[in-house]
Amino acid sequence: MAGERRFRGPIDLHTHSSVSDGTETPSQLVRAAAAAGLGTMALTDHDSTAGWFEAAATARTMGITLIPGMEFSTRISFLSVHLLAYLFDPSDAGIVAETSRVRQARLVRAEQMVERIGADYGLTWEDVLAQTTPDATVGRPHIADALVARGFALTRSEAFAGILHWDAGYYQPHYAPDPLRAIEIVRAAGGVPVIAHPATRGVDDVIPESRLARLVDAGLFGLELEHRENRPEAKARLYELAEKYGLHVTGSSDYHGEGKPNRLGENTTAPEVLEALINEGTGSAPIYG
Repeated sequence: MAGERRFRGPIDLHTHSSVSDGTETPSQLVRAAAAAGLGTMALTDHDSTAGWFEAAATARTMGITLIPGMEFSTRISFLSVHLLAYLFDPSDAGIVAETSRVRQARLVRAEQMVERIGADYGLTWEDVLAQTTPDATVGRPHIADALVARGFALTRSEAFAGILHWDAGYYQPHYAPDPLRAIEIVRAAGGVPVIAHPATRGVDDVIPESRLARLVDAGLFGLELEHRENRPEAKARLYELAEKYGLHVTGSSDYHGEGKPNRLGENTTAPEVLEALINEGTGSAPIYG
């Protein structure tokens, strides 16, 4: 029943801290969410749960509900697919092993990209490390910040649109599991999986229905359709598929602090969807502030 809900809205289920590629610490992020008027937020750093403890401690003091989560890197051939995972057991052996492998692959990829870029722009690995925090998941956003700091781009967005774009000659993929395997790992850890911003590439690159059906069978909970980067025509098609397959629809900001233009709470999730998500998550519990 709605009256029994322990959380309140607005609800933003996709944010990043400096543990991955956000510009605010987990504590600062929670405070920013409270200041923005959110009642509930999820911390979903890339392939890491290292910010959960700090964020939870702040959420308790700020009176905001925290949904522990993570953005799990997955891949179909050369196509990157991000999977939001909520309320899983962070000590589960399967998810610990796989995310460790992904983080190591991201690090190696980043070093190789910097070596390539450095040949033309003079960028060094030390430049990139200067843009990270201890134990952060090093990735392309940190390279982008280093390019800005060195004056090779004006903003992180410009760096991604230029030097770091996949067709600029410096990009290379890194290891990540198939989405089907990632969903199985998340469910085995008691978590709830949602595909992040699945309509960013347009209607021709929407997840084929046959593949989506297999993901649903593996335990996919929902699709993050209310996101600024989803294209309208592709989003409309995925709304149809979500209804057909009984998938929940979430909405989120994908906030990165000053790293992206996205603002906290610019897209939100319906309370009944979060209630269903919480009911399915058995690996960890929400932090009620």
